[in-house]
Amino acid sequence: MGRIGNIIDRKSKQDAKKAKIYTKLARLITVAAREGGGDIEYNAALKNAIDKAKLQNMPNDNIDRAIKKGTGELGSDQYEEFIYEGYGPGGVAVIVEVLTDNRNRTAGEVRHAFDKNGGNLGSPGCVSFMFDRKGQIIIEKDDNIDEETLMMTALEAGAEDFASEEDAYEIITRIEDFNSVKEGLEKENYTFIEAKIAYLPQTLAELQSEEDIKKMNKLIDMLEDNDDVQEVHYNWEQA
Repeated sequence: MGRIGNIIDRKSKQDAKKAKIYTKLARLITVAAREGGGDIEYNAALKNAIDKAKLQNMPNDNIDRAIKKGTGELGSDQYEEFIYEGYGPGGVAVIVEVLTDNRNRTAGEVRHAFDKNGGNLGSPGCVSFMFDRKGQIIIEKDDNIDEETLMMTALEAGAEDFASEEDAYEIITRIEDFNSVKEGLEKENYTFIEAKIAYLPQTLAELQSEEDIKKMNKLIDMLEDNDDVQEVHYNWEQA
């Protein structure tokens, strides 16, 4: 299935979890507004968080409320950003990005998810060297999209790489070029499945046993069901 297949498959599962996703996105928006102010013209992180929310059809009222929490107009939620690294079953490398108001609670819950599903939480840096931090834009394939035109538009906007998979196109950027590439594609009316800064695995790992596959799926589900978890990255290649 590959990395893009993984994204599309998980995307369909996430559609059934809108309320939980909105909670996560609200935190992301709140933190971005708290750290850089409530004006998207001067706060790229906030603009990206709002764009991400709009991809999930998050209501504008929810977005506005999250911004006001970040700027202090509706009180203040003190969320902190942390990254946890570990190994899933079969040695699959896993990175977990969290936003939490209680680090001890979140650490315990993340550790429990790993322990329960044949993995183990590791020390900072234990797996991140296996990933590259990049901008990633996913566009679903469509009869109206000309692949060569899309590729040239992306590359001219500053994209680093372009790949055509079975169901989607993947555009990779350097972190510093992410916003300009995204805006260049938006101007040409391309619609994204995903547009984010991500940890992309340098190589993909396979799981051989059905038991390990079952545990890995459950580990991902447990982590993604946690309100404190923003993103889960891994180097598992699903068949």
